[in-house]
Amino acid sequence: MKSILFIINPISGKKHRGDLNALIEENLDHSRFDSRIVITEYAGHAAELAAEAANRSVDIVVAVGGDGTVNEVARSLVHTQTALAILPCGSGNGLARHLQIPMDITKAIHIINKECIHTLDYGRINGLPFFCTCGMGFDAFLSQKFAEAGKRGFTTYIEKALTDGLRYQPETYTITSVDEGGQTSLISQKAFLITCANATQFGNNAMIAPHASMKDGLLDVVVIEPFTPIEAPTVAVQLFNGTLDRNSHVKTFHASQLTISRNSEGPVHCDGDPFTTGQHIEVELVPASFKVVVNPEAHGHNGHGLQLIGEYFSEWHRQATHDIRRINRALLERLSHK
Repeated sequence: MKSILFIINPISGKKHRGDLNALIEENLDHSRFDSRIVITEYAGHAAELAAEAANRSVDIVVAVGGDGTVNEVARSLVHTQTALAILPCGSGNGLARHLQIPMDITKAIHIINKECIHTLDYGRINGLPFFCTCGMGFDAFLSQKFAEAGKRGFTTYIEKALTDGLRYQPETYTITSVDEGGQTSLISQKAFLITCANATQFGNNAMIAPHASMKDGLLDVVVIEPFTPIEAPTVAVQLFNGTLDRNSHVKTFHASQLTISRNSEGPVHCDGDPFTTGQHIEVELVPASFKVVVNPEAHGHNGHGLQLIGEYFSEWHRQATHDIRRINRALLERLSHK
């Protein structure tokens, strides 16, 4: 029998109907798993609990919360034999969405019961682990404003984008990168943002790197050049419908490691959590270094898997269409008052 630990962030969990403990008890396969549930009590507690579990050789640790909780748990499990699983309870759920873990808690528990474990890549920015994305520029600036707002959720994020975001000024960056063949290249240009993506999205189905893979040993580096306010709705639509890479202002390349320099210190983000760094930022990809419970249908090659992917895409398209329309209305209203 496998051991499994559920680490619940009670703040994230509050937004879901029903009792998480009861859902786990009712839906987990107890013939397969010997389970234990713990509740986090302070920031960083999830990382401590996950590290203790890995030291005890617990087979699976489940992050029950949002992207912050997932990052805390995952960074304690890299380079161990303990696998990460996710019950998504946050607002963005970036890694869960990339892995096509259902947003429905009961369905997500059923994925855990199937115990399909893959070994995936992760990244580091100035030594800090990230699993979806890290970056600088507008997204880091906005992450900082979002954190300062003291209120979570997609609506707050859009509000900050339309207020503080309009005052953002792009910077000039110098990027030195190493590709899969070990070749070094140098780029210097002004950018709206630079994102280093291990997975496809920020969260909320915002697909910053539509073709990113967590198994290819490479980061998708996305550079968005400055664009005019009138072009912003098009960029937003492409971000949510997975076609951002077709925009003429967007440049994408692959790298295993890179150094990014700018004129002064400023914010960067690591899976959406902002912090301040100096002028030089080091980013690297660490291949095949952490174990994750994945959706076996989404990651398989059989016909049923393709059907399930289609079902997920339909759900994603419905939510994305709603979000895009809301963004466009807000952007047009904002522009009409300028």
